[in-house]
Amino acid sequence: MKVGIVKETAASERRVAVVPEAIGKLIAAGLEVLVESGAGDAALLPDSTYTDAGATIVSTDQLYLQANVLLRVQKPSSAEVDRLRSGQVVIGLLQPLIDPQTAEHLAKRGAIAISLDTLPRTLSRAQTMDALSSQANVGGYKAVLLAADAYGRYFPLLTTAAGTARPANVLILGIGVAGLQAIGTARRLGAVVSAYDVRSETKEQAESLGAKFLILKSVADASGTGGYARELTAEERTAQQQELNGFIGGMDVVITTAQVPGRRPPVLVTAAAVAGMKPGSVIVDMAASPLGGNCELSKFGQTTVTENKVTILAPENLPATMPAGASAFYARNISTLLLHLVKDGNLTLDLSDEITAGTLITNDGGVVHPATAKLLAPPEPPPDTTPAAEGTKP
Repeated sequence: MKVGIVKETAASERRVAVVPEAIGKLIAAGLEVLVESGAGDAALLPDSTYTDAGATIVSTDQLYLQANVLLRVQKPSSAEVDRLRSGQVVIGLLQPLIDPQTAEHLAKRGAIAISLDTLPRTLSRAQTMDALSSQANVGGYKAVLLAADAYGRYFPLLTTAAGTARPANVLILGIGVAGLQAIGTARRLGAVVSAYDVRSETKEQAESLGAKFLILKSVADASGTGGYARELTAEERTAQQQELNGFIGGMDVVITTAQVPGRRPPVLVTAAAVAGMKPGSVIVDMAASPLGGNCELSKFGQTTVTENKVTILAPENLPATMPAGASAFYARNISTLLLHLVKDGNLTLDLSDEITAGTLITNDGGVVHPATAKLLAPPEPPPDTTPAAEGTKP
């Protein structure tokens, strides 16, 4: 079986799906590895590093012609989907819950699509395949560096002959993988860190890294399933925002990480909260997306400076800004998933396996992932409320 590594075409994407260090395991499993010419260039991995590892460099046309399985980071563009042949396998972060139309396009081409971002993350045996966590680690680290760069003062307490600089007060909203990495990084830079999450079980995790955990009176524990928080009611959201406003106003830096798969991120930092922050304060909205962000004033992919001189960063694709490190993590995730699916040198889809069933998006010309298929289903017609004619049965 031939496995192809695609050169990413998405704007600002600098990662590559597989790094040379991972090639050996694929070859040892009986796979032939093809690499699209220039696939690793943006991650500082020239073609020669892949050939040295045992892979074959091919053109784009030959990659799509020869490869049985294509490994990639981002979802394919419409033009790339049109290159696929029936039965060809695509594995990557395909975002089917955000863009189900691409999944539908893949199904119409007859492609077998497997997405790492639908992996059942609660399975312990799936942890080494968890690309969302590995990339969130990178993002949480880089978000703090961006904040420190944008903040016009020091993060640590500094005492010098010219005077003493107090440490920055940093608030992390959302204590998942990205939030924990942000806490640890901000602490290593010397900041005083506070953290908040609606899931009570995260308190111990935050405190173990040296953060002060904020406890809000307005919202009880909101732990949900699969490691995510449940959706708050409208009343809970309003009360949460109002209580958070009092904490946010005293912070120098706020980093938000709260996301809900396939839905708009919750608003945690309102316009009123931003208006109450000090000039020079910084917000980094890691949850920013085309659907919105955790900060009401975030503009996806842009930096905004408000009238009261608060800088709001809403970066797009933070892991891609650290392509070498992010690619190394991602390569372990995607190669581990691929090898999980390979039996005797061939791809085998065992739908009784939770990992396979959870990541399989399209197969046999259809969208087989239930949550994605639901998004593509036509809306149900409203019930007929027309009164029955007199003398007839409804």
